[in-house]
Amino acid sequence: MSIRIAPSILSANFAALGDDIRKVEDAGAHLLHVDVMDGHFVPNITIGPPVVKSIRKVTRLPLDVHLMITDPDKYIPAFAEAGAAMLTIHAEATVHLDRALNFIRSQNVLVGVSLNPATPVCSVQHVLGLADMLLIMTVNPGFGGQKFIPYTLEKVRQARRMIEEGNHRCVIEVDGGIDTETVPQVIKAGAEVLVAGSAIFNAPDPGRKVTELLEVARSVGYDRGYV
Repeated sequence: MSIRIAPSILSANFAALGDDIRKVEDAGAHLLHVDVMDGHFVPNITIGPPVVKSIRKVTRLPLDVHLMITDPDKYIPAFAEAGAAMLTIHAEATVHLDRALNFIRSQNVLVGVSLNPATPVCSVQHVLGLADMLLIMTVNPGFGGQKFIPYTLEKVRQARRMIEEGNHRCVIEVDGGIDTETVPQVIKAGAEVLVAGSAIFNAPDPGRKVTELLEVARSVGYDRGYV
């Protein structure tokens, strides 16, 4: 599978969000990563379904909606209706993960499950067959612009082995500290979808930065062996 870039609008200019989205879309981004935070599960508050609905109107890109919220089951239908193509919830945010993932599937959207840096991959071993994507956080969630946590590379390797041994279809997404330096590392470890926020939207030309990340990804992303 080819490597996909998912710009995170958490770091975009919300006063000109439509313009920023068009720049990354025109540059070849594959998904648009939308971080939803409630101030409880993570120490930050971002956006809700009305903003997702507005974003849906200005882009053709699939919306990869990452719910960093407590009690995600309460809000899954609203975000699905707002236009999410995929809904990702945290394993740490629900005590009934199997049921929650099946609930997402019932909304006719793709299913994602996410892990914080210190949460072991084995905690989702038995639900990987329910997921289209496993999102491994490579920083502690809540804020953009953080430094990549090196030990998360081993988690990506573990997840890759677990997925291949179980013959699961889900892809691995990474989020946090992704830039031209860390892209080769996460791809070689087994990641396929790369979320980048500040690296893209804090650049003078966000579109050019997407192109640059794609060029780096393509240089290591094909016919690679996982290490």
